[in-house]
Amino acid sequence: MVDGDRYPFDSVSAYPAAEISAAWQRERPGVPVESIAIVTPIWRLAKLLADDRRRVLQACGVDAATLDLLSVLRRAGPPYRLTTREIARRALVTAGAVSQRVARAEREGLVQRAAASDGSRSVLVTLTQAGHALVDSVVDQVLGREAELVRGLVPAERDELAALLDRLLQDVVVQTRSEAR
Repeated sequence: MVDGDRYPFDSVSAYPAAEISAAWQRERPGVPVESIAIVTPIWRLAKLLADDRRRVLQACGVDAATLDLLSVLRRAGPPYRLTTREIARRALVTAGAVSQRVARAEREGLVQRAAASDGSRSVLVTLTQAGHALVDSVVDQVLGREAELVRGLVPAERDELAALLDRLLQDVVVQTRSEAR
């Protein structure tokens, strides 16, 4: 398999948004195309970044779901312990997904699970020393690689892009939530 077969977006000009926009305007005059110049590059970047992260995680010997669980616990700060409900809220996943992730990480010695001592039915998940060491190592690799990928932008451009993406994300969240009701 040649790289072009594996990575359909190797060329910066592959499927350029301007060509897509022009084609839709030609084929369907009047159809709104102003989003294409924004959404198409975001989709392409999302795919490229996800593929790259997957490669880094594979080299580190960890899957994305486990990294997500360990990262949520690590970012919580000492004592690196949260309820499964809080993990689900912070990771934006279902209780069932958290349960599966915790069970797998517990088998690997990365977390410990225990009933809450307050008499509630809550389950507390704590990062073990092995989990702490793994998440720190993997995060260094992942964030180091992603820092390399965005170095083509100067700090002011990164700040501006981050602010614009955050604003767009907030707008889309509001719109999709209101339309889902």
